[in-house]
Amino acid sequence: MKAISARTTAGCNLGTKMIAADNSGAKIVKIVSVKRGKGKKGKQMCAKLADMVKVSVKSGDPEMKGKVFDAVLIRQKKPFRRLNGERIGFEDNAVALLKDDKGNPKGTQIKGPIAKEILERWPQVAKIASIVY
Repeated sequence: MKAISARTTAGCNLGTKMIAADNSGAKIVKIVSVKRGKGKKGKQMCAKLADMVKVSVKSGDPEMKGKVFDAVLIRQKKPFRRLNGERIGFEDNAVALLKDDKGNPKGTQIKGPIAKEILERWPQVAKIASIVY
């Protein structure tokens, strides 16, 4: 996985319910696991900005409800530090659902802003975003 140019802080635990910001059909999702994450023995994994996570759909289209998808964390409330010294924190926690491991998004547009660190690691997801902040 490509590195990003920020000191991101772990902001979402396993079991966190968050918004699916794309138009894939899911509305509320819950983090099940963090993919490709490094952890310490005996410590629970935490997700941070631009991480790939497995999510379970809690509400949305009836055919999607209960299914498990890969997703990318595109916004987090917990502030993180960029290399120029500024700290960025968003209004909510949000993910964008993926249809494969290569990073192709399931939806065709993302509602709301995304962090510019997403552009570095997931360029296909950033392509469908309206605002990169």
